[in-house]
Formats: sequence, structure tokens, C-alpha cells
Amino acid sequence: MEARKQELQELAKRQQFRPPQEVSTFKIIKNMKELVGISLSRTASIKEEHVFVFPTGALPIGALAGITEAFTTLVARGVRVRGIVDISGTDASSAETELVQELLDGGADIRCFDRYQGLSFSVSDRKTCVSIINVQRISLGAPITAIWADDQTYAKCLTSTFELLWAQAVPAAQRIKELLEERTRTLG
Repeated sequence: MEARKQELQELAKRQQFRPPQEVSTFKIIKNMKELVGISLSRTASIKEEHVFVFPTGALPIGALAGITEAFTTLVARGVRVRGIVDISGTDASSAETELVQELLDGGADIRCFDRYQGLSFSVSDRKTCVSIINVQRISLGAPITAIWADDQTYAKCLTSTFELLWAQAVPAAQRIKELLEERTRTLG
């Protein structure tokens, strides 16, 4: 036992802890208004790509605060914007569906994942990210729990999750067409 203890002490002396060059920052976000403000403020710094997964009802709230215009501006600057939304509980004439079409018209690549119940998040340039941990209702004044981080490892994990969802999601234009056909059958 004594020999093993000494061996471990020698190994410990030779090991050098090297902290990463960059120290990540994490911030807890406590309400939807703060989340939207942080999201809009970081828009100017996005250079290459922005991906997001939004739950049902998030687009209209985001649109009130200017998120859809921000996404269109990003696309105009040459940033690749891809998003996954859930419009399964809507019809072809709903505000949410119209906003999805507006994003498509603005050059964003949007897909639909019906009845999505997973984590909502966004990742910019595979470095900064926001993930929503808890939300009771979707409105600007609603309390939420979200984490903003500039951690590449966490962003990589969320981006991998996004890519898995992306592969399973349906192109939004196709989903909107299906909703229009359903509406025509119902009214016709």
C-alpha cells in the first residue's frame, strides 16, 4: 500500500493541470423579455451561422420583439440561418405559419418538427448559445429559466442535437402546403 501511495504521489507531481485558454461564461436568464434582449443584442456579432429550435408560440412573441427582422438581416449579411419550429397545432392562416413563410421568403432555411417536446435553444457561430430550461407560458413577461453561454463544448453539443433534429424535420414549405391542403379540404 505504501509503494502504491508513493507511486500515485509521483504521478500526481508529474501531471500538470492546464486550464483552457478561454474561460467560458454562463448567465442565467430569468424572463422572456431578457432572453429576447440578449438574443437581439448578439445578432450583430454573428458572422457565419445561426441555428435555432423554437417551440409552438415562440415565433409570434419573437416577432413582436424583432427576431424575425433580425434573422432576415442576418441572411442579408450572408449568415446561414436555419431553424426548426413546431407549427403542428396551427392552420395555414395562423400568425405562426405566416411568420415561418416570412422567414422562408427572407432566405432562412426552416423545417418543421411536429409536436416537438424537447429542448428549445439557439446557437451562433458554434460558440455562443442559449438553451431554455423551463418555460411555463410563452409571453414577453413570462418567467423562464434559460442559460446563455459562450462555451464551445456546450455549443457543439447543442449543434449536434440540432443536426439530429434537422435530419428528422420536414421542410417548412412542404408543411405549410400540407396545412393549406387540409384547410381546403375542410372548407371545400
